[in-house]
Amino acid sequence: MTGWESRPDGVRTSFAKGSFAQYALTVDLLEAKTLAAVQTGGEALPLRDLMLPTVDSVLDPGSRNCMGGALALTAFARPAQGTRPAYFALLIQERGAKVLNASRRLAVIPKCFHEPTSEPTWDVSVGTSLARELEEELFGKPEVDTTLDTRRTVDPMHPDLLPGPMRYLTETSPAGWSMECTGFGFNLLTGNYEFPCLVAVHDEGFWHRCGGDVESNWESERITLVSSQDQAGLRSLARKPAWSDEGLFAFVLGLRRLHELHPERVALPHLEIGFTQ
Repeated sequence: MTGWESRPDGVRTSFAKGSFAQYALTVDLLEAKTLAAVQTGGEALPLRDLMLPTVDSVLDPGSRNCMGGALALTAFARPAQGTRPAYFALLIQERGAKVLNASRRLAVIPKCFHEPTSEPTWDVSVGTSLARELEEELFGKPEVDTTLDTRRTVDPMHPDLLPGPMRYLTETSPAGWSMECTGFGFNLLTGNYEFPCLVAVHDEGFWHRCGGDVESNWESERITLVSSQDQAGLRSLARKPAWSDEGLFAFVLGLRRLHELHPERVALPHLEIGFTQ
């Protein structure tokens, strides 16, 4: 990200191409080194002093290597059954040990870095990255690895390549699901920009038709289904210390938005969200 501007109708952002390898060997080390310093009682943080010395430097992505992306609370409508009321199945992942970002932490799913697959000007929309990762992390589509030179698919997002669940949503039930951004922020620990989102499948028929094809990929150690009607469970989940910062950010904002859309299906616990100007 090279720039951002808050407007009444949303956030306007600008991007340029960067190197993930450069990010992984510099900025991505900030979190681990900061936490290590806190645990050992050390005060010297030379890398942070160089890259993120002030809050102003965090808010000025054009002055540094600022990467990030979108992550979404994904919710699937389930019908009432017996004494159980209609609800949404919320998907929460524990990240695997092999991922570079938020390893072994709780997060929503999908979670992605914003990157182009073929032509940067086509893929500049953050929603493009989110849709692609939804297919790869939950719907079984082979992963597009843009760090390798062996990729041969010219247009990875071509409609012919849609996995079954995404084809159902886009062709059979286009009005039965929504994908929307619920906020925007900079992570003060990592310096990353974050677009928390909500992917809500309102069509109860989706789970009956495609639920068996919803499966996490290698990035997740395990997936937990949580009912949107379980108020005590949602409150307990939100308080777990294992959350990644951005994961909790997206979970709380997504849950609040889902309650606005379907208050009869979401037993929203009391949640306070603080913002700094």
